[in-house]
Amino acid sequence: MTDPIADMLTRIRNAITAKKESVEIPASNEKKAIAEILLSEGFVQDVKIVEDGYNGKIVITLKYSDKKSVIQGLQRVSKPGLRTYAGVANMPKVLGGLGTVIVSTNKGILTGKQAKAANVGGEVLCYVW
Repeated sequence: MTDPIADMLTRIRNAITAKKESVEIPASNEKKAIAEILLSEGFVQDVKIVEDGYNGKIVITLKYSDKKSVIQGLQRVSKPGLRTYAGVANMPKVLGGLGTVIVSTNKGILTGKQAKAANVGGEVLCYVW
C-alpha cells in the first residue's frame, strides 16, 4: 500500500456510504492521530485502539444525525506523488471555516486552527467537512 492515509479515508467514506455503524482500520501512529482529531472535532462518535498482533487496529464508531452522516466529505490533499505544504500565513480553510484541515507539522498532527495557534506550518494531509 503506497498511501495508508488515503486508504483510511476511503474506508471511512465507504462505511458512511454503506451506513455502517463502525469501521476497522489497520493501526499506525499517524492514523491514530488523525482518528483522535476526528473525535475531538466531533466528526465521529468513538475511537478505540485494539492491540492484536504487531500493529493492531483502530475501530472508529461513526456518527449520524437524522440518518445522515456528520462527515459530509473527506478529501486527501497531499499525495505521495505531489506533496502539498502550507505555512502559517496561508493555512487553507475548508468551507469558509466550517470544515477542518488536518496538517502534519513538526509538533505532530494538528488541525489548521491548532497549527495557526502554535505558529507552525506543515504538510496538508486532508480536508474534512
